[in-house]
Amino acid sequence: MNASRRGGDEEPGLPHPSELLPPLDPEQLDVLAELGRRWPRLAPYRPRTYEALPVDPDLGEFRRAEVGRGPFGRLAPIGPLAPPRAEDREAEDTTDAGPGGAPTPLHRARRLLLGAPLRSTTLAHESMRKLVALPVLAADALSSVAYGPEALLTVLVLAGTAGLDWALPIAATIAFLMLAVGLSYRQTIRAYPHGGGSYIVASDNLGRVPGLLAAGGLLIDYVLTVAVSISAGIAAVTSALPALRPAVVPLGLAAVALLLLGNLRGVRQAGMIFAAPTYAFLIAVLALVVSSLADAAHRDFVPVPPTLPHATEGVGVLLVMRAFASGSTAMTGIEAISNAVPAFRPVRWRNARTTLTWMIGLLIALFAGVVASAHFSGVVPGGGETVLSHMARLTFGPGFLYGYTQAATAAVLLLAANTAYNDCPRVLHLLARDDHAPHIFQRQGDRLAFNNGITALSATAALVFVAFDGETAALIPLYAVGVFLAFTLSQAGMVAHWHRRRTEPHRRKNLLFNATGCVLSGLVLVTAAITKFLEGAWVALLAIAVFVVLASRVRGHYATVRAALRLRPQAVTHVDARLPVKDAVPEEAGAREEGPACRGEEEETPQQVRHLTVVALAVLDLSGLRALAYAASLGQPLLALHISPGEDEADRFRDYWDRWGDHVPLHVVLSPYRALIAPLVHYIATLHAERPDLTITVVLPEIVPRHPHHRLLHSHDAARLRRALRPLPKIVITEVPFHVP
Repeated sequence: MNASRRGGDEEPGLPHPSELLPPLDPEQLDVLAELGRRWPRLAPYRPRTYEALPVDPDLGEFRRAEVGRGPFGRLAPIGPLAPPRAEDREAEDTTDAGPGGAPTPLHRARRLLLGAPLRSTTLAHESMRKLVALPVLAADALSSVAYGPEALLTVLVLAGTAGLDWALPIAATIAFLMLAVGLSYRQTIRAYPHGGGSYIVASDNLGRVPGLLAAGGLLIDYVLTVAVSISAGIAAVTSALPALRPAVVPLGLAAVALLLLGNLRGVRQAGMIFAAPTYAFLIAVLALVVSSLADAAHRDFVPVPPTLPHATEGVGVLLVMRAFASGSTAMTGIEAISNAVPAFRPVRWRNARTTLTWMIGLLIALFAGVVASAHFSGVVPGGGETVLSHMARLTFGPGFLYGYTQAATAAVLLLAANTAYNDCPRVLHLLARDDHAPHIFQRQGDRLAFNNGITALSATAALVFVAFDGETAALIPLYAVGVFLAFTLSQAGMVAHWHRRRTEPHRRKNLLFNATGCVLSGLVLVTAAITKFLEGAWVALLAIAVFVVLASRVRGHYATVRAALRLRPQAVTHVDARLPVKDAVPEEAGAREEGPACRGEEEETPQQVRHLTVVALAVLDLSGLRALAYAASLGQPLLALHISPGEDEADRFRDYWDRWGDHVPLHVVLSPYRALIAPLVHYIATLHAERPDLTITVVLPEIVPRHPHHRLLHSHDAARLRRALRPLPKIVITEVPFHVP
């Protein structure tokens, strides 16, 4: 379900816990019921499992600590699974604790760095006023003023004075492009009031492949946003402190590490952190532009002759096109507000449109002002100093105002990278939801952040940053292609959207705005692809093409797995052909068992072993039913266990279980913090503490793809569970493989 069709005010891209349990259609429910009717013929031990179960499966629940208010939302530590007692005090968080509930050193370090976990019911993103939303969501776009004009001038200066004469006309053209794209995104906000990112709009209106192309462009954009913002921020620091220039790469990697840690902690939810540096940057640049233009006015706007290196190129169409494409990178981040409409206070879409209008106005004023100021003051790129730094030094001198400008620029650039940390993991989640990316990107961590997406973005951005030695000018050619590919496809999708809605009011006006934005964005895309191809744009184009191919292959693999696991009528025929063989292991099960050989267990003869089999099930598909069948064939007391992140999913799983026939005792453990392994470990550890004389066999279904590289697309919970339970005696982990082509 796309965000445009979501109801309510939920934030797009934020999954409801029950989404992780795939729904069963009517045909699968009928097959499940039919298989359940045949179960007693397969496993005639039902009275034994119910009446002779050696433990009470209801061991209590996770202790509910008092929920308090903290700087990052509502915090609630997890307690160990045990019967609640009135005298219990607030329990210590044991999400990563050992089997006995005692916190491990790794757990303590994790909690120190990341903080306590957040419940799934925690409000993950509070509504924002427009004055708060502007610095939060516009930091990326507004901060691009620090490197966009410089990228434009860096190309024009190659042609000397004749090239710099084109600075103002090109800047005016880019300002018009900003206005056109901004107006077209206003229409997108109105049409997609629950958030309309380029991937969603293109997929909804143009199809799967255009949606993947837009997603590929967005992901390239997000990676480069982090790399470029950090490189530009470090450049601002080294312009003021030249002694730090040899340490550009280490400083950049440290900034990536801080962003990674901050986002894993959930700092992205504390939007007020953006307000101060963004407004400080706005004040600094506006003061710089006004002061510089005032000085130019005293000279009757006669430009100061710049000190130029020897011209290496002549003024031609190709040079102008390259400068236009480079300067257009100042438009990055314009789409951020349309992605986050639900973050605003009601009326959400109206407040989002107003904030977008403010952002476009400020962006045009700052961009045009910086280019004009540089033109009249004779500032050109070079000398190991940024254009903004050179202008501030000339205008304000080397005193407090210069230091303030550089500090504000560095701060807003480093924080602007956080826009990518908000949006990139959400796009990966949407891709994973549609089977175009590994499903691990759907999972939320302790702090309600998409930890896997955040980590992947940090690692990729760090590699790109190191590969280009932190040079902003070297990274810019890669930037424009991904940005404007997403812009173009999003606006083309909106054209198709309005074309189909012929009865919509103001349809023709909206279509005209979006068509204009589409054409202009497409022109920039083609220009950037042609003029920047040999400078690095080919890398971005190749990366997008590889992404589309990989995403399609991933979807094909998941489609194959889903078809193999689907409950279908042939499964009933397959069962009938093999009835009845009691205590027989299914041919394809081939279970692999591991168990510790601990001293003192004194179970050298079969008569001394007392069994309990626990089948851990996430879903009721063919692999889950095969694991149940294998466990039942052992003829030992049997218990099914399901870890659920919420009551809705738990109720849905119980309904499926009842439809199957409730042939095995089922216990559902609620995990309000979305963890899977830790609750399962706590449950098994508690069973072991209750009955240390039992040998507990934990049976897990395992999907085994034919190709080894496909294993990256599936979880490895069995290995993690084995490592976690290894310290406990008399615990056996059994995997029942289900092979898929």
